[in-house]
Amino acid sequence: MTPKQTRVSSYPWIVAGVTFLALLVSAGLRSTPGVLMIPLQASFGWDRTTISFAAAVGILLFGLVGPFAAALMTSFGIKRTMLAGLVLMSASTFASQWMTMPWQYVLSWGLLSGAGSGAVAGVLGAAIVNRWFATRQGLVMGLLSASTATGSLIFLPLLAWLARDNRWESVVLAVSIVSALTIPLVLFFVAEHPSDVGVLRFGEAEGSVPAAPLRQAATPWLAFEVLMRASRRSDFWLLFGTFFICGFTTNGLVGTHMIAYCGDHGVAPVAAAGLLSTIGLFDLFGTTASGWLTDRYNPRRLLFVYYGFRGLSLIALPFLDFQPLSLTVFAIFFGLDWIATVPPTLKLSNQAFGERDAPIVFGWILVGHQAGAALAAFAAGLIREQAGSYLPAFVMSGILALVAALLFIIPRTGGTVARQPSATVLA
Repeated sequence: MTPKQTRVSSYPWIVAGVTFLALLVSAGLRSTPGVLMIPLQASFGWDRTTISFAAAVGILLFGLVGPFAAALMTSFGIKRTMLAGLVLMSASTFASQWMTMPWQYVLSWGLLSGAGSGAVAGVLGAAIVNRWFATRQGLVMGLLSASTATGSLIFLPLLAWLARDNRWESVVLAVSIVSALTIPLVLFFVAEHPSDVGVLRFGEAEGSVPAAPLRQAATPWLAFEVLMRASRRSDFWLLFGTFFICGFTTNGLVGTHMIAYCGDHGVAPVAAAGLLSTIGLFDLFGTTASGWLTDRYNPRRLLFVYYGFRGLSLIALPFLDFQPLSLTVFAIFFGLDWIATVPPTLKLSNQAFGERDAPIVFGWILVGHQAGAALAAFAAGLIREQAGSYLPAFVMSGILALVAALLFIIPRTGGTVARQPSATVLA
């Protein structure tokens, strides 16, 4: 095998691997407020509603930046957008070491880190898949989506250990350092286009001529123009609404409040972080398998199954005894479809809106996901303060997931697949 042939087959996977690491770091940052909740409450006396508000702002910005980042990538570039996001993530978390007031926490871990991590989020995975892979798109998107789970898997137990005795400063410094260490990997190993390194997209035949990149002005209006086109179709609102519920039931509720919820039942923070780590471990397998299944089966049926199992798991959780065995069983079932919804949702988006608009449309769908997550992060904290228990929040969340499942088995009344040029908006 010649060196050129080796590069043709492997370089897209190198780019995907570095992207996986960047997404992993971004996911670890966004899961950190769950670890900080109790230490900040003990150190500063802030109530959970205040702390949850900062987490909600960060989660919302994490999603809201997505479509604008996708539009920005059209001329500013994927690589530069990734680098800008990582720099902002590292700088904002590093500066938070000196915070003393709630507004400073909202600014650093809400506004600034939310914007930075939003540039290194799900829409980045969609862009990399479209630009670097002609085949195996579902599998690669599953792997990149699984980085969210892996971020929790790697970071949370360590961060919970660093936060022992309420030493929150060690936690924010660790997140800042890891974000900074990712920057040179992106700088040296992520090429802007396959043609820049003399390779083809994975799965493209030898001798094929790469499609000319479709350049558009990188302005906020591009994101809004795509949104206006997409919002005229029921497909968009189905995916937006169900992804709202997806975010509400995962990183908004469980990701932000699970450690505190377990604490209410006498489970130590490190052990609770280990539970989230178990969820992350099984989602690594579940989401990767979901990508494989999405390449082969009807994505609507897959989403019916995923949301259905998630809803039942959430409704059952408050009635468990919170012993190691029952919590482990919950973690396995819940973890298997934590974000397994991403590959089939992306496939439905590509089918409905075509490869040109789909990355930006998916960015707006991710806004729905993070809006739901932000609402859950804040509302669950408020419910806990007012009712003295998280039970109503988890039961309501489970019911919403069952509603999302039912939406995917309602017969379709219309909608056509948008066929657009193969040169994507992020090509």
